[in-house]
This record gives sequence, C-alpha cells and structure tokens, in this order.
Amino acid sequence: MKYLKLLLCFIFPAFTFQEKEWDKRLEEMKFVDVQQLDSTIRIYLVYATPHNFMNETVYHGITKAWLHKDAASKLVKAQQLLKNKYPDYSLMVYDAARPFEVQRKMWNLVRGTKNNYYVANPAKRGGRHNYGMAVDVTVVDGNGYPVDMGTVYDFFGEEAHTNNEKALLDAGKITAEAYRNRQLLRNIMRRAGFTSVSSEWWHFNACSRDTARKKYRLIE
Repeated sequence: MKYLKLLLCFIFPAFTFQEKEWDKRLEEMKFVDVQQLDSTIRIYLVYATPHNFMNETVYHGITKAWLHKDAASKLVKAQQLLKNKYPDYSLMVYDAARPFEVQRKMWNLVRGTKNNYYVANPAKRGGRHNYGMAVDVTVVDGNGYPVDMGTVYDFFGEEAHTNNEKALLDAGKITAEAYRNRQLLRNIMRRAGFTSVSSEWWHFNACSRDTARKKYRLIE
C-alpha cells in the first residue's frame, strides 16, 4: 500500500491523499450532505471544476455540498418554500463548506487587486463558508437550467450587487426577469433564516461572522 500511494502521487502530483479525503473528513466533522436531507436540491460545485475565476480545480475530494446541520436545515426549508411556489423550480448549490486551505488560495489570487472585496481574508479567520455556515445558490428551472440572474456566478462587478438592483434595471444592466428572479431567491432564503450580502446575489449566510467564529468549527 505504501508503494501504491507513492506511485499514485507520482502519477497524479496535484492531488494529495489528504485532499482526496475531504468528503470523509467533513463527514467525520459532522457536516451534513445536503442532498441526504433533500435529494431535490441540485448540486454543481464550481470549485470542483476548472470553470471558475481561478481557472483550476481547487476542490480535490469534495464531491458533495456539505454544510453544518444548522445551515443545512435552513437550506432544506428554502427549497420547500421554493417548491411550494414553483414546483418545477429547484435550488442549485454552487458552493457550500469550504476548507480553509482553499480560502488561502483564493485570497492569494485577489490580494492587492480590486477584487479582494469579494473574498474573505484568511488572516481574519476567513468567512462563513469556512465554517459550513454559508452557501452559494441559484434557481434552476424544470430542465435544470439556471434562470436569468443578470450575471454568471462569481461575477466581480456591480451587476452582481444587490443593493442597487433597481438602478441596474433602469440602466438596462440587468433584465426585468433577472430582477424578479433575484427577488424570488432572496425572499425564500431570508424566510428560511439566511441573510444576504450586498456584493453577490448568490451568497447567503446562516449566521453572523462573530457567531460563526465563536460557535462553529473552522474547516482546516
């Protein structure tokens, strides 16, 4: 087994055995696979693919959307609220619990640029994703296609902001459909117990930053 591991590390040098065990580690840390609570919630972990702002896969060994049970129960409630209003619609998770090592990598890429506003500084113990208490979501239709939200996920710019959406609509920077869809998403997430942020239409917190740091375990 020792020689097999060495051989595999040589063949796949970008993947350590520690990275490959993240699903197992998160389960052992008592985080919850949200699809085990509600299989109708769709999952597309953007950072488990190279199709993200870093242009590389940074989630090695994370194949499920993990959350602390307190956040996971709220997400299930949000899904139920959405289904009650639009039975064919579903929430789709782009990101959930995030290892602190990934947070450091993300910060190093934006540090010193205008985009550092969008990534939590690990020197400040990171953000709520690093405690399994934040989730990035959108709404998909009955065919599994994301509805219009005005921008793609992880768009760094004012069009993704939520504090000036009426002005964005009036200026033609987002469509009326995107405006309505954002209102829908925020409404159900807030009713389920999440709070939103001003810079990202997709990001929702299940608790305050102080509460996360005092009450929950950092994923490292």
